[in-house]
Amino acid sequence: MKHSASSFAGKRQARNLNQLARQTKPKGSTPSGAAKPLDELTPVHRRAAGIDVGSAENYVAIPASGLAQGEESVRVFGVFSAEQDALVEWLHKHQITTVAMEATGYYWWTLHDKLEQRGIEVYVVDPHSVRTVPGRKSDWLDCQWLQKLHTYGLLSKAFRPDLPIRRLRTLTRQRTELVINGAAHQQHMGKALVAMNLQLGLVVSDLIGETGLRIIEAILAGQRDPEELVKLRDPRCKKSTIEEMKAALRGTYNDEDLFVLEQSLAGWRFYQQQMVACDQRIAKALAAIPQAPPATKASPAKPLTPAANPRPKAKRIDVGNNSPTINFTEALVRICGMNLMKVCGLNLLSVLMLIGEIGTDMSRWRSSRAFCSWLGLCPGAKISGGKVLSRRTRNVKNRASTILRLAAWAVSRTDTWIGSFYRRIQRRRGTAKAVTATARKLACVIYHLLKYREEFLLFDTVAYGTSLELQRLTRLRTQAREMGYELKERQELHKLVKHELAIIPG
Repeated sequence: MKHSASSFAGKRQARNLNQLARQTKPKGSTPSGAAKPLDELTPVHRRAAGIDVGSAENYVAIPASGLAQGEESVRVFGVFSAEQDALVEWLHKHQITTVAMEATGYYWWTLHDKLEQRGIEVYVVDPHSVRTVPGRKSDWLDCQWLQKLHTYGLLSKAFRPDLPIRRLRTLTRQRTELVINGAAHQQHMGKALVAMNLQLGLVVSDLIGETGLRIIEAILAGQRDPEELVKLRDPRCKKSTIEEMKAALRGTYNDEDLFVLEQSLAGWRFYQQQMVACDQRIAKALAAIPQAPPATKASPAKPLTPAANPRPKAKRIDVGNNSPTINFTEALVRICGMNLMKVCGLNLLSVLMLIGEIGTDMSRWRSSRAFCSWLGLCPGAKISGGKVLSRRTRNVKNRASTILRLAAWAVSRTDTWIGSFYRRIQRRRGTAKAVTATARKLACVIYHLLKYREEFLLFDTVAYGTSLELQRLTRLRTQAREMGYELKERQELHKLVKHELAIIPG
């Protein structure tokens, strides 16, 4: 039964025919990266090993070929340094060239580095991709299953940046933890003030700003008079009036909550000092990263109309309590090859954290689509019986994806072409999908800039809107042609009606 090409059933039928045509191609026309039938599977890594990593023991499986009489192909090693060295030596003795291991927590880190130093290629794989086979309930069988899958090339290698980027990533993640821990102490300060009915958070915009800190320090020093406390108000404070602040600073003081307030303030200042020390180590880690090499090929980007004002408004420099204490702009430009902070929605701290997560080498991903898929910003396809069951994005825990989603929130309020893209998707699909789509757009932009070493340019929003209207008009014309109609412009239609009225007699 034939269906209309524009109907859902017709599209499904065409898709199934295309898939059938690809499966029935001649044997010589099959590309090298295409899937092969099971009866044609051949070993890809003949000297491959599988390691089931644990907190106390490591189970290792190697090929049974080449072993001495009575020697087991599976051995158990401990996790101490001497036992890890013995594991590496055992693999080297049996000429193992590649190893597959599950990414189990952080227990595989040191073993991974030792294997790499010995020249053994390591495949770190997602545990969810190898756990779905029933009957494997022991570590002894897990390592053998990993070894078998890796031998036939059925495991995908997870992304892990180079050593300089890994060191930077460790420091940026540590800085994030310091910010989170400091924020907890900040919340404790607000809770202690409210417990004494001191509503300081309602009359100042930032509890740990200049005005808030001066008032808290005066309270801890013994000052209780609202008339004296309000004198510490900064002249730039606009959230409340002087009378409102006086009323908010009349409370019931008690020793227990004052003690909590004092310790919380000390804890917050401790983490602020830790962040300063962490920024200094980040500067050293950035200095150890080599300069970005020039692009190997020219950019294939389509020419677009640049903005009338090529110099956008200067971005506001972060001066908050958690902003970097060192300006890393010069170092980031050196290792990236361009200034990523020009991208809409990104600032110094977000670029620093993003480089710590993804590095600067975009050759790790074959395309921008693969990069977006790794970030979890692409729709997943669940199709059964020719029917699309779901296209929701995969549940991926990726810090770089979180950074881009936050950048999408920031860019939604701008008058740039990316902000216009966000608002267009939001009107049609809602806020959540608009954030994901804009984050994916930013990921494609960042991939392009890092791969081809190009500077970010703002495009004309009017030209961008015009191109969208042309695309919409082309789509409407195609749909009208499929339904047997023809679209005409309103002005031409008006002239046609006027001409027909003129020739009607009477």
